[in-house]
Amino acid sequence: EAYLSHGDPACHAARGKTARNAAMFGPAGIAYIYFIYGNHYCFNAVTGLPGVGEAVLIRALEPLVGLELMSRRRGNPPQEIALTNGPGKLCQALGITGALNRQPLQGLPLWIGRGTSRRPEPQSIISSPRIGISKGTEKLLRFYLKDNRYVSRFRDREPGST
Repeated sequence: EAYLSHGDPACHAARGKTARNAAMFGPAGIAYIYFIYGNHYCFNAVTGLPGVGEAVLIRALEPLVGLELMSRRRGNPPQEIALTNGPGKLCQALGITGALNRQPLQGLPLWIGRGTSRRPEPQSIISSPRIGISKGTEKLLRFYLKDNRYVSRFRDREPGST
């Protein structure tokens, strides 16, 4: 889910820089990690120019390696799909905590890079309203791969479903 600093009331940076959201203001390519609901972390990749305050919330991922360790960290959920299909679950499974806030995303311990599989076809990328927010809900800034079973929950139903 993308969060924009201007015209996006759901963005943590919409009202300016604070101690909590300072990482969002750059540079791009660092982590913005915050604690929410008093019990879990959310992991964002800062994407805007320095001083702008934009990031992408990583809501879910398809786990490919380290499944046993992720399962232990998550308390051995009954299904593999439940390991990382939500922002709090993802952070718990990957061991991401606030100690990694502002960590560069180009090396260990956090790394985001091009995968080894082929690029998805544009028509397989779905854009929908973001979830878990109360403001800016009309914005189509949530992106995911169509039919990917690891996508975090949908607001109501997946767009196009009946």
